[in-house]
Amino acid sequence: MSIDRAVLLFAGLMVLLSLLLTAYVHPAFMWFTAFIGANLIQSSFTGFCPAAILFRKLGLGRGPAF
Repeated sequence: MSIDRAVLLFAGLMVLLSLLLTAYVHPAFMWFTAFIGANLIQSSFTGFCPAAILFRKLGLGRGPAF
């Protein structure tokens, strides 16, 4: 698996987790969803993604984006 696919998988899982937390724990977890979206937007402009750095250190192969 490449870093790009791992980042997409991780982001998708985090969005689903935040929606579950919003629905079943507390509505304020919607801010977590907003944070994930903002991080995805800034990553698309800057190319900086903390999750990509973590996956690179874990030994995943490089992809075209990261």
